[in-house]
Amino acid sequence: MEMDSNLVNKLKENVLFKGMTEEEILQCLQCSRSKQKKYEKEETIFDRTDTPVSLFVLLEGSLVVCKDSLDGKRYIATQIEENDIFGEVFVFLDNVTYTYYGIATSDCAVLEIPKEFFYITCGNGCNGHSKLINNLLRVLAQKAYFLNNKVQLLTSGTLRQKIARLLLELCNESQIVKLNMNREQMASYLNVTRPSLSRELINMQKDQLIELDQDTIKILDYQGLEDQL
Repeated sequence: MEMDSNLVNKLKENVLFKGMTEEEILQCLQCSRSKQKKYEKEETIFDRTDTPVSLFVLLEGSLVVCKDSLDGKRYIATQIEENDIFGEVFVFLDNVTYTYYGIATSDCAVLEIPKEFFYITCGNGCNGHSKLINNLLRVLAQKAYFLNNKVQLLTSGTLRQKIARLLLELCNESQIVKLNMNREQMASYLNVTRPSLSRELINMQKDQLIELDQDTIKILDYQGLEDQL
């Protein structure tokens, strides 16, 4: 496939192509016969009835991965932003079709890498091929680690215990938690209602465990939070 230098430079910043030179990236794209496709807003990138055949890299735009409930209500599983990869789990599953579907929330450009490229090494002396596979394995390992932590979080018991575990995981050396989600998203992540979350955060502040400040939370009593677990 033909690739311009701007696209290759952009892919150098992608986790899937980490540590690869421009030449290695270009060679991998050519050997894998990757394709770049354009999608308009509200267009379906992949549907539940589609057979997974590619790993995707979102080059431009944004999209959501969704699943419908039995009553037809759309549930957003995750939001994909520019330079994210998606569909990587389905590359290695035996699923005949997807269990989710992807919808563009803006005009999108997507790179599609055939999944067969991740199963074997090509015979063209492609130096970046093994790097690409190792990077993908690292992504999958990080995702498994994240999901394992979330399972522990959701089974922590009380709401205060869930909040305490989350804050202890996210805090930096200064015991400051810089939230990358709003209260609604945080409540969804913890699988609780927003009012319940807000009440418990206020109660924890009253108990001098934390200090709330817009999109940051300062841990005032680290040992006290650990004692909640």
